[in-house]
Amino acid sequence: MKAAVITFPGSNCDRDLAVAFQAAGAEVVRVWHKDAELPAGIDVVGLPGGFSFGDYLRCGAIAARSPIARAVSAFAQGGGYVLGVCNGFQVLLETGLLPGALMRNATLRFVCKPVMLEVASTDSAFSGGYAPGQHITIPVAHHDGNYCADDATLDRLEGEGRVAFRYLENPNGSMRDIAGILSENRRILGMMPHPERAIDPHHGGTDGRALFAGLVGALVAA
Repeated sequence: MKAAVITFPGSNCDRDLAVAFQAAGAEVVRVWHKDAELPAGIDVVGLPGGFSFGDYLRCGAIAARSPIARAVSAFAQGGGYVLGVCNGFQVLLETGLLPGALMRNATLRFVCKPVMLEVASTDSAFSGGYAPGQHITIPVAHHDGNYCADDATLDRLEGEGRVAFRYLENPNGSMRDIAGILSENRRILGMMPHPERAIDPHHGGTDGRALFAGLVGALVAA
């Protein structure tokens, strides 16, 4: 199984994401934002956290218009798997691959701490390694993680089982405690918490391992 991890100017979790994929058994290729195409044979693309292009204009807005973003969009629209974490989630929203917007935290402060999540849906390759309703602890680190959408979109996400993770103690004011959402085909996941920072016991916990192991296992089996 082959994963591509994209690096934008200002990305700071790209290495962490690559290590997480490798630890789960994936071959990882690093891709620069100016590349116009993804390498051949890619199974999943990872969009990392950080502050792409300094978060100027809007978080993820400039990255969503980079050359590689067009290739990622085409890959996703062709049925490819994409994982966007934190700033990567912001990029997915800016490209239109996922609905909604990520606004400034309700506290107007940067939040950086472990948070407890509930696994709201296991009906995806990303979340299939967890049990329904399982509680997991994953770190967050963001200033603009307040997920917002209109009521019709929120109702559709919930009705279609596309809310992957919810906050048990909402750190940012996200509507309906949403921490991560899936695309209609469940092959795209955007989430604010950082599962790649929860794969090593020396870093405080390993609850993120099941996401990467489940994803790699599902794709290898497919």
